[in-house]
Amino acid sequence: MAPSEKNEIENFIRLLSKLPGLGPRSGRRAALEIIKRKDQLLTPLRESFIEISEKIIVCENCNNIDVISPCSICTDVRRDESIICVVEEVSDLWAIERSGAVKGYYHILGGVLNALDGIGPDQLHINNLNKRIKENQVSEVILALSATIDGQTTMHYLSDLLQNDKIRISKLAHGIPVGGELDYLDDGTLMQAIVSRTNTD
Repeated sequence: MAPSEKNEIENFIRLLSKLPGLGPRSGRRAALEIIKRKDQLLTPLRESFIEISEKIIVCENCNNIDVISPCSICTDVRRDESIICVVEEVSDLWAIERSGAVKGYYHILGGVLNALDGIGPDQLHINNLNKRIKENQVSEVILALSATIDGQTTMHYLSDLLQNDKIRISKLAHGIPVGGELDYLDDGTLMQAIVSRTNTD
């Protein structure tokens, strides 16, 4: 194998190894499988990457990713406009959507408060959340944040911020372990946490 060919393959492996759940060894196995199945995997993947890189956008309302803005969830008129479910990341929205427990809309913060990493309220999508609550007939905000220290700190901050809006502020209940992240929970546990949510005060 020529050095240039080896470098291109190694670069492919290195990029795959950066994906969540894949390390160097898993990245090598995945790369080999994709290369071996060039027509079935490599070529369609290449075309899909090009297409999605050109079309993917962030929703102007909730910060979800989609190919339209407002996104397909925000434009779904069958949803309950009185409920906004606040989550940290897009992966959390997808996890809750899989459970089918939330019939309202979403708002993605883009992270959680973390003083050590320099993430304060201005680095999160909090102002837009306030705007959405005031401009729509919102009666409940579900704070579906991870049961980590930073997630709980963010939940308390938002609870204090929104307490004067005369709306119900609820949080996830049973089934979320301390230190647990939503994207790793099974659908049944997540469904139970949503259904059994409690007020934050």
